[in-house]
Amino acid sequence: MKTWLITGISSGFGNSLTKLLLEKGDTVIGTVRSDNPKVAALQRDYPDQLDVVHLDVTDTAAIRRVVAEAVAKHGRIDVLINNAGYGLFGAAEELNDQDIDQILQTDLVGSVQMIRSLIPVMRKQGGGRLIQISSYGGQVAFPGNSLYHAAKFGIEGFVESVAQEVAPFNISATIVEPGGARTEFRYGSAHVAKLMPEYDGTPTHAFLKMLDPANGLAPGDPDKMAARIIETVDQKPAPLHLVLDFRARQATIERLTERLKEYQGQAEVAKSTDIED
Repeated sequence: MKTWLITGISSGFGNSLTKLLLEKGDTVIGTVRSDNPKVAALQRDYPDQLDVVHLDVTDTAAIRRVVAEAVAKHGRIDVLINNAGYGLFGAAEELNDQDIDQILQTDLVGSVQMIRSLIPVMRKQGGGRLIQISSYGGQVAFPGNSLYHAAKFGIEGFVESVAQEVAPFNISATIVEPGGARTEFRYGSAHVAKLMPEYDGTPTHAFLKMLDPANGLAPGDPDKMAARIIETVDQKPAPLHLVLDFRARQATIERLTERLKEYQGQAEVAKSTDIED
């Protein structure tokens, strides 16, 4: 049986992961920003397995306190799943300074600080798993999502570097890149900027169609995605990237192929800037 620390268990992937792990018999330390009926129901059903703590991941001091208290209470943390986060939609010009600061502090800095707090714990206990919920938006960018992409591209680079740093200590990392799923991410918790009429009718506002359930629901099943994430914990070596949703996989491959082709076409330009001895 493992002990898992999961941020943001009130809804979406966090809630699905928690339910599956509790059914499996594991212990979950789950963070929430406020009381939630779904979480309260799980606490009633699994009082000895679910430890719910209040945490705002933008508060670094609180992150360190929660991690220290969890280790003191449970003895170890085998797996961290950084799940807390939200989507922000709108053109870069439409976003205000508070929009930008909040999503970077939540989706990027909060995840960075949570991982930093767990590294010494896992190193001292002889190993562990770091799982970062990202998005295929950490590889593929669309208009109207610039700051969300900034956070996801950023956290993916951070985790790829950290994975190499912690490998000698038997700590592995996986970046999860889901496509569209039927969670509150799209249908309830999405933040939309104050839209400008200048962008109406342009690809930048195409996200409005995606956010309206009347236009069709996302294909991803959050419970099935959660099951695939849990399965990776026993894989050796751990996958560094895990893409979930066939269309997301295809879009990622197409974008990476385009990027590779672009770089391959710049051989002479790149060489022309070298100092010739």
